[in-house]
Amino acid sequence: MQSAVAATTTATQLARSAAKPATPLKPILKTASSTLGKRRALEDDDLPSDGSSTDHLQSPRKRQRVEFDMNLEIHEVGARTVEEIKKEICKALDGHAHGDDEDYDILKEAVAGRQRIYDADDDDDDDELDKILPERRRQELKGYMVALTGFVPRLGRSASGLVKSVLRCQWLGRDDQFATVYTQFLGALVSAQGSYLNLVLEMLVDKFGNSRPADWAVPDFPTVTRERMQDRLHQAVRYLLRVFPAANVVLGQVIVSKFPYHDESSRVHLAYVDNLLRLRKYASQLQTDITDLITNRLVHIDVKMQMDMDDLDDRLTAMVLMALRSAQANGELPADDDDDESDAESVDSDDEEDEFNQIKSVKESIEKLDVTLDKLFKLYTPYFDDPDSPEALSTFETLLNEFSHIILPAYKSRHTQFLVFHFAQQSETLLDLFCGTLINTAFESNRPLVLRQAASAYLASFVARGAMVPGKHVRLVFEVLGHHLDKMRATYEVNCRGPDVRRYASFYSLTQALMYIFCFRWKDLIQEVPGDVDEDELSSYLDQDITWIPEVKEVLRRNIYSKLNPLKVCSPAIVEQFAPLAHRLRFMYVYPLIETNKRLRLSQFVSTSYANGGALRESGLDLNDESWQQLDSYFPFDPYQLPTSKHWVEGDYLPWRNIPGLNPDDEEDSDEEEIVEEEIDEDTATDDEDGRDD
Repeated sequence: MQSAVAATTTATQLARSAAKPATPLKPILKTASSTLGKRRALEDDDLPSDGSSTDHLQSPRKRQRVEFDMNLEIHEVGARTVEEIKKEICKALDGHAHGDDEDYDILKEAVAGRQRIYDADDDDDDDELDKILPERRRQELKGYMVALTGFVPRLGRSASGLVKSVLRCQWLGRDDQFATVYTQFLGALVSAQGSYLNLVLEMLVDKFGNSRPADWAVPDFPTVTRERMQDRLHQAVRYLLRVFPAANVVLGQVIVSKFPYHDESSRVHLAYVDNLLRLRKYASQLQTDITDLITNRLVHIDVKMQMDMDDLDDRLTAMVLMALRSAQANGELPADDDDDESDAESVDSDDEEDEFNQIKSVKESIEKLDVTLDKLFKLYTPYFDDPDSPEALSTFETLLNEFSHIILPAYKSRHTQFLVFHFAQQSETLLDLFCGTLINTAFESNRPLVLRQAASAYLASFVARGAMVPGKHVRLVFEVLGHHLDKMRATYEVNCRGPDVRRYASFYSLTQALMYIFCFRWKDLIQEVPGDVDEDELSSYLDQDITWIPEVKEVLRRNIYSKLNPLKVCSPAIVEQFAPLAHRLRFMYVYPLIETNKRLRLSQFVSTSYANGGALRESGLDLNDESWQQLDSYFPFDPYQLPTSKHWVEGDYLPWRNIPGLNPDDEEDSDEEEIVEEEIDEDTATDDEDGRDD
């Protein structure tokens, strides 16, 4: 009988009763410059049996040898020897090659674990047979795997049906010895038949989403814990990467294609992410790709969640909140949740079913986002034990790269950016790096306008909200933004007829950013105060002759009262907060301008066909509604309220502090909400019970 290639010497060790091997066949692998890389032979002692991680990957130019402690010798399985099973396989393959598929089809069922076990004791009574069949079934399938390993040179394209049957075998829920034999077969297969590498990796990655015992359980076998299942799964992946390093490239593509869709349950999503993070520990070539992938999908979930929340009315939003709190109170983890089938059965009408699905979808999005961010905070934190170390700097540069290429271009991401927000505040060096990146992005003329506006919003929000951002950085950023604002005004004002958000969007974004910073960090912009001011009592600053640092007041005054008239275009929520604060601090009095702007119509200054209302009528927009001509009030570092991961950033951001007596006409106990949150955040499922973020 013809047997295995030299690359599968473990197969001959496991079945010493095999016939003398013929001349080895060359594996179907290409050179190192190809997609699959150089040929990697499987050596004796190649398979790790304890699930331990590897320290590093050897150079792909060297012959691989993987150490493990295992010496399996399997000669007899069930009622037959390995040699007998080999003869059966050989007969089936020979028949298949000549067009006779009867034995071949039976073999496919057997290796998939579905065939009734061969019984040599036909005279046994049924009771006795019932006792011996389960054990015989265990051993018989193991024997097929041992024997089939010796035939991998013959499992080319013509035998793809047989290989696919093997890959459908439920192997993770069996015993450790079977898992080891099965993993060994996979290594032999991809070494001898490189064309199957993608199929093998897809089979393994498909199981990354498994989280319930039913997903991997096998009848007649003891229950395998999730942790043990994952150990076996990653032992197989790690083994393939070590004996075949070129598999890293293919695996990187597979984990992207197999990432759960957004409508998958939080249980599947979180199990997949958990396995990706385990993969990251030993697949050093894929570490950056894995975190990029997770971050990218997080942003998609984050943005979609905000859109879904916008579609919910207050009643449904409250129901989402109650569902989340109920899960937390009961100590439920998303991975433990049922599919809510019982709840779905109780829905009586189509409208109720729609509401149920909406609530469930938003709740699961919040869970996915929350738990995954918690895992990422936990992953990165050890690297910042010494925030000024080279390790911390390197890790932060990775985070900053993900932020620049994945998070910043996304519109209305609400939580994912808090990773860089948190770690940027760990040291002044990291803080400088983050602010410098945002400044460069905001003022590089070759950048898309939307990206420059987003960078301005991020910079202003970071400086305003960052609890660890020192006053000197607040003043520096204010000075830099003011300088660029003056340059824009000088350029635009020459031909300006009046406020026009379409033509001067970058100018208005910067003005709004400066007003936002002022509202939160006005104390850091003060140079000197009268002696009777109590620094710990905010109300003592009101109506005092305060000396501001040079150019702060002048910059805002020049630009606010310019032809571009930013108070007419900037978010009304921010203007309404800025006006009383600036007035009572004797910084600037803008109420007359606000009153004048109420009588001003933006449409008369809008360029092109919008000026006469033609395009507006065609688009169906209300001519009396000017909100579409005003800036959005999106500031991305407003309070973080995801319940599980919130603790990571609780000390990172400054809450809005209402100044007693600022608005004497208002009731003393009136609205203490965050600035502009009624527009920026709107009510979310993660708000506090009273609807406030702080």
